[in-house]
Amino acid sequence: MFSRRKTEMVTEAEALPGRDEALAFDPTHVVLGTPLVGPWPEGHEVIHVAMGCFWGAERIYWQTPGVHSTAVGYMGGWTRNPTYEETCTSLTGHTETVQVVYDPSAVDIETLLGAFWENHDPTTLNRQGNDIGTQYRSAIFASTPAQLEAALASAERYGRALDAAGYGAITTQICSGSEAGDGVFYFAEDYHQGYLHKNPRGYCNHGFCQVGYGLSPAD
Repeated sequence: MFSRRKTEMVTEAEALPGRDEALAFDPTHVVLGTPLVGPWPEGHEVIHVAMGCFWGAERIYWQTPGVHSTAVGYMGGWTRNPTYEETCTSLTGHTETVQVVYDPSAVDIETLLGAFWENHDPTTLNRQGNDIGTQYRSAIFASTPAQLEAALASAERYGRALDAAGYGAITTQICSGSEAGDGVFYFAEDYHQGYLHKNPRGYCNHGFCQVGYGLSPAD
């Protein structure tokens, strides 16, 4: 198992076992002042996105008007309550993930999806830049059928725009959250939550844009 390449997905049987106890973290958002854990205000929805290192990805979403709360964690694999170090081995099956809680009456799903597509490279399988491994894979984990439908449609539309501009095919994993590994979002350690607020000069490989999402062909 330890000779496995980091870009090869582990199976459930191969994944590290993890632990029963959740990792400790401050339950209040360091920027927004909102809870990191539900229950959420009535009418709010949750979507989970993975776009490489979760530090920069989380900042994109906490800066988006209409987003109620964000948190970083691990999702899509099988290791229970994994640590950052375990996830970095690519032996958990998880990808670094941002939980986005939003008010659909204040921000629509297309805005959130646009931020997703425009701020990372969805054409590089199991890597973002120099960050290599299944823990950096691109993914959208939907919590409602409408989110899943919107995500799939957006991938098809954005994929055509990328192709027209000469870029590769989208490799993003898109599925219901319940079908992503064990279906659980595990909160990361406290020092990762709001990382770029705590460390303004910290590492961030997000912000570039291959093709504007708003320029994607409608059909």
